[in-house]
Amino acid sequence: MDEIQEQIRYYRARAAEYDDWWFRRGRYDRGTEANARWFADAAVVEAALDRFAPAGDVVELACGTGLWTQRLVAHADRVTAIDSSPEAIELARERVREGYVEYVEADLFAWEPSRAHDVCFFGFWLSHVPAELFAAFWEKVARSLAPGGRVFFIDSAPSQRASAADHIPAPGEQTMLRRLADGREFRIVKHWFQPAELQPRIAALGWRVDVAKTSEFFVYGSATPAG
Repeated sequence: MDEIQEQIRYYRARAAEYDDWWFRRGRYDRGTEANARWFADAAVVEAALDRFAPAGDVVELACGTGLWTQRLVAHADRVTAIDSSPEAIELARERVREGYVEYVEADLFAWEPSRAHDVCFFGFWLSHVPAELFAAFWEKVARSLAPGGRVFFIDSAPSQRASAADHIPAPGEQTMLRRLADGREFRIVKHWFQPAELQPRIAALGWRVDVAKTSEFFVYGSATPAG
């Protein structure tokens, strides 16, 4: 799909400014009240991940700049962090230097797990999976898990204040136009999730799943194969 290749190019080009989004800097600064709510919501999902306790052998899909890798290593014995952007992986290596973290450059739509893991984690990746590949993606996640394996994910809830001030979210549409700080534009896949829609959609694919939402910005959940 053209959107997938453009999405890969976008996140490679965006790597150096990606953290501005999470830390609400520059174009992502939405003012005192919105920023405070963002960080409060972030604390909720961080605490939920800590309660989940992603222990053992963990595979992280779309690790980006290592923002979540640094939280996984507090629990895991081993982390395999995968991303299609070598630029993002280099930043992740600088952030998380533990020797038991293996970084892998791979297109997740082509990647296949080489072994079974105790936990599969993905943060802000599910929203970039095209609707027609949603079921196939969850089949791949199942193949990545050992018996008794678990999944934890975090993603975007619909909010006009979640992205940069010059990005206009389009809930209900599959693609979104994204602009970098230097003005370059890319069209990427982007979905906005609500628990009432996402939970039954995943359950229908054969998962026991629990999805929750923070006050405004994030959805998050855990899942295990129903079989």
